[in-house]
Amino acid sequence: MKYSFRERFRYWFDNMMARGSGVLILWLFMGAVAMILFVAFMAWLTPDQRNTPLTQLIWASMLRTLDPGTMGGDTGSWGFLFLMFGITLGGIFVVGTLVGIITNGIDDKLDELRKGRSIVIEKDHTVILGWSQQIFSIISELIIANENRKNACIAILANKDKIEMDDQIRNRIGKTENTRIVTRSGDPIDLNDLDIINIHTARSIIVLSPDSGNPDAEVLKSVLAVTNNPKRKQDKYHIVASLKDPGNLEAAGLITEDEAEFLLVNDLTARIMARTCRQSGMSLIYHELMDFAGDEIYFASFPEMKGITFGDLLFRFDDSSVLGIFNPAKGVHLNPPMDTRLESSDQVIAISRDDDTVIPSSIVDYAVDEAAIHQGVPEVQKPDHTLILGWNLQGPAVIENLDFYAQPGSIVVVVTDQPEQAKTDYYSYYEAENIKVEFRMGDIASQRTLSQIGINDFNQVIALSDTPRLKPQQADALTMITLLQLRKIAQENGKNFTITSEMLDVRNRELAEVAEPDDFIVSEHLISLLLAQISENKNLMPVFDDLLNPEGSEIYIKPANDYVELEHAVNFYTVVESARRRSQVAIGYRLKSETEYATHSYGIYLNPVKSKPVTFTNGDQIIVLSET
Repeated sequence: MKYSFRERFRYWFDNMMARGSGVLILWLFMGAVAMILFVAFMAWLTPDQRNTPLTQLIWASMLRTLDPGTMGGDTGSWGFLFLMFGITLGGIFVVGTLVGIITNGIDDKLDELRKGRSIVIEKDHTVILGWSQQIFSIISELIIANENRKNACIAILANKDKIEMDDQIRNRIGKTENTRIVTRSGDPIDLNDLDIINIHTARSIIVLSPDSGNPDAEVLKSVLAVTNNPKRKQDKYHIVASLKDPGNLEAAGLITEDEAEFLLVNDLTARIMARTCRQSGMSLIYHELMDFAGDEIYFASFPEMKGITFGDLLFRFDDSSVLGIFNPAKGVHLNPPMDTRLESSDQVIAISRDDDTVIPSSIVDYAVDEAAIHQGVPEVQKPDHTLILGWNLQGPAVIENLDFYAQPGSIVVVVTDQPEQAKTDYYSYYEAENIKVEFRMGDIASQRTLSQIGINDFNQVIALSDTPRLKPQQADALTMITLLQLRKIAQENGKNFTITSEMLDVRNRELAEVAEPDDFIVSEHLISLLLAQISENKNLMPVFDDLLNPEGSEIYIKPANDYVELEHAVNFYTVVESARRRSQVAIGYRLKSETEYATHSYGIYLNPVKSKPVTFTNGDQIIVLSET
C-alpha cells in the first residue's frame, strides 16, 4: 500500500512529538535560530540597514524574539518594520510554545515522581515488600532500632499509590528521627520493580502478608522473586516473612533453605495465648522482649570468658540478664545446665538496653544474702477448667498448646454460634490427650449465655476474635462487649478468673482496657514486632521459637516467696542465686501493687539492675526461665 507524502510526514511528526519534551525543545530551538538568521539577513538587505553589521541585526532579531516590547522604538523603512513585526510575532509563538513545553515537561516529571518509579540509590537499607496494617508497627520499631545507626533508610515497595503511602506513614508514624523512609509503587513479584527498590544491596528484607486474597501465596511469590532473580547477588539474602497456614511451611522450605525466616502467625498467637491464660502478665513480658522500646535480646562475644560455667556467667553482668548461649555450630541453647562451660566461639544471649550495653561489670562481691534465700515447695498442678469464647482458625492450635501444659482431667468448653464448624475444625487438626473438649451453642456477647454456662466453674477464660467472618473492627467490638459482660459477672459473683482476649487492631486495646482483662493478645502487632526484631538479627528466630516451645525452658512467673524472704530488702543477685540453685534463670519480677498501672508497665520489671535492692511483699512474683 502506498502512502502519500502528507501521511508519511504526519507519521514522522507524530513519532517525533511522542519522544518527549527534550526533542520538542530541540526542534523549537532550531526553528527559532533559522527564523532569527533569516529575518536578520533579510533586514540587512534593506537599503536603510545595508551598512549595519549583520551580527548586530542577528542580536536585535534575537532580542525581539525573546521580548516583544523591544520593537516599540524601531524606525526605518516599511520593509524593515514589517520584518521586525514578523519576528516579534514569531517570538511570541516561540516563547509561548517553549513555556508550554517546559511546563508540561515539569508536570510530567512531577507525575512520574508521584508514581514512585525512580530508582532507590541506597545500600545497607531495610526493604519492606507489600503493604498491610502491620507496616506501621514495623516502621515504628525499626525507627527505634536505627537510633544508633547513621544514614538509616527503610525502602517500601507496594502495589499502592506513592502519595497515599507517604500520607498514611506521615499521619500514623509522625517523626522518623534519623531514619529516612522511601516509598515506591510497584509489584513485589515483578523482577523489574524489585530493581527499583535496589533489593540486592539491602541489609534485610521484610515480606508483608497482604490483608486480603491468598496472603500466603503472595508472600511465597515475593520471596521467590527475590531468591530466584536472574540479577541476584552471590551472598545470601536475609528475608523475614509470615505465613498463616502451617501447611505452606514445607513449600516455603523448597523455595529457600536458609535465606528466609518464616513466622507462623496462627501457631505463634496460639502459643502465646495458651501461655498467658495460665499466668496473668505473660503477654506483657513477651511484648517487652519483642519490641525495641526498653530492653531487648542481644548477642555478644566474650572470648576472654572461655572456660567459665554458665552458672557463674549469670553474675558477670550487673545490668544485663543472661538467657543462654549461642554457638555457630550447635545453635541456641537457653538455660543450659549450670555447669556448662563457655567455648571461645560461644556468644552470650542476654537481655539488655542496647547491643552495646552487654558489658561485664567490675563487681566481684555480689552481696548474696544467704539467710534470705528460700527453697519453696513446688506447687501441685491441678486440672484446669478453661472457657473459650468465640472461634477462629487459631482455635485448634490454642487447644493443642493448652493440652501441653494441662494435667489429666482438664476441661475446655468452647462456646460459639457455630459449634459444629468448630468441632469439625478441631478434630481435623488435633485431638487432646489431657483435655476433654466440649462445644456449645451460644451468643458470647450475651450475659444470659455467659450466666447459663456456669462461668464460676472456670479458672481461665480466652476470648477469640470471630474472624474471618467479621471485619477486624466488628470482631474487636464483639470482643469488647464480651469482656464487659465477663467483668460484670466476675464483680457480681466475686469470682477471680484470668481473662485473655485476642484483639485485631492495636488501637482498640486502649478502648478495651475499661473491661480490665488480665492480658491482651494483639496477634498482628506481635507478629510485626517479631518481624522487625528478626530483620535486625536472624539468630533471634530460634531464640523466640525456643521461648514459646512447650518443650525445653520457657518463661514462668512464680511466687517471690518461693525464692527469697518477703518484707526484707535483698539485691537481685540474691534472687539470681536462689533461682540458679533450682537450675533456673531469674530475669525479672512483678510487683502486685503496680499491676493496674500502665505507667509502671503493669508491675513488670525485666532485666533489673542486680545490685539494686528490692523488697518483695505478699503477691509479688519472680520471672524465671525454667523447664517447669
